[in-house]
Amino acid sequence: MSRHLQKTDPGYKVYLYIFYVCAFVMLSIMAYGTWAMLTEWQQKGTYVMGEVLVTTHIPFPHFAKLITWLFFACIIGWYCVSRIGWKKAVRLHSWRMSLLQLMLLGFAIINLYEVLYNFTVLNALISAGTVNGHVPDIDRLTIAYPDGARPWNLIFATKIFLVGFLISAHAFYLSTRPRKSLDELET
Repeated sequence: MSRHLQKTDPGYKVYLYIFYVCAFVMLSIMAYGTWAMLTEWQQKGTYVMGEVLVTTHIPFPHFAKLITWLFFACIIGWYCVSRIGWKKAVRLHSWRMSLLQLMLLGFAIINLYEVLYNFTVLNALISAGTVNGHVPDIDRLTIAYPDGARPWNLIFATKIFLVGFLISAHAFYLSTRPRKSLDELET
């Protein structure tokens, strides 16, 4: 049985510092992505959502894409938050917890749909390109949805919605587990 982490536990600070690192990585990638998107918008009058995160490799070519670092930082950061922030959830009772659970379930369902949709479109475009005799550059495949002037990169969309699904599904799972009172947990 897993024990709830207390502020006095040595592992608490480890989770806290790892969360700070993840938050820094997420904010840095978001700032760079926003800057690149605005620059592309000014130069071309359009942009592809997330393409710069899929085509930029860090720390050297062919190692890891920014979207992969963002994916990793979001998942690890969420896990750290779920370990160190459990007391906030214990304080939610009755109707607030019910609303939170419904919201989390809704987010999980919407994100799962988007993952399946984007992955299906991605696979269809790869198959269509392969049938026509050439394998497309999957890092550049886009979908002009919801707005044709601002398409989404399919790798970006699939990964970002997968992160949303994993986090909201895990949060929903945690919210449905039996909870103890704060007094019982601090002893």
